[in-house]
Amino acid sequence: MAHPDTARDTATAPIAGLLLAAGGGRRLGGRPKALLPYAGRPLVEHAARALRDGGCSPVRIVLGAAAEDVRGHADLTGYEVTVNPDWEQGMGSSLRAGLAALAGSGARAVIVALVDQPGIGAAAVARVAGTYGSPGSLAAAAYDGKRGHPILLGAEHWAGVAASAVGDQGARSYLKRHESRIRLVECGDIAAPADIDTPDDLRLLG
Repeated sequence: MAHPDTARDTATAPIAGLLLAAGGGRRLGGRPKALLPYAGRPLVEHAARALRDGGCSPVRIVLGAAAEDVRGHADLTGYEVTVNPDWEQGMGSSLRAGLAALAGSGARAVIVALVDQPGIGAAAVARVAGTYGSPGSLAAAAYDGKRGHPILLGAEHWAGVAASAVGDQGARSYLKRHESRIRLVECGDIAAPADIDTPDDLRLLG
């Protein structure tokens, strides 16, 4: 059953979803994060479903490490997939690849989410997406007032974000330069932002 926060009219403001799921899990011993088990299925399925159920369409997944294994083990039916051959260069390259793939999709904004945050679901996605006002919108989930994911990037910002997305920073430097324009959306009551980086973090998978 959809969370009340997922109610939104996407017909007037099509918002795409972009899931960054290319990481190789270097600190996890080389286990691709997309394939970590969560509720009996690969984690990438949970993260993609959160974007879809939060009202995003289309939802594009950027794969990288072990991309063919991910395709073979995860059910990605209904999602668009981009494989980033430069995934080892960091999250920035995956963000650039995903934004480039969404060009011409008709989306006026995109919600960007990370595959390694199992505590973020459809309710947080929908709450952030609900702040959309124009292609110039910028918004981000906040947890106790601290900015986190998912983030909303109006289409007017895509080129600037792509130009500054280097290494593992993703959109961080661009958002810092435009901090005064970002609408923070408190999501601490419906989501948890902890990510999975080390073996100790695997407890987050339950």
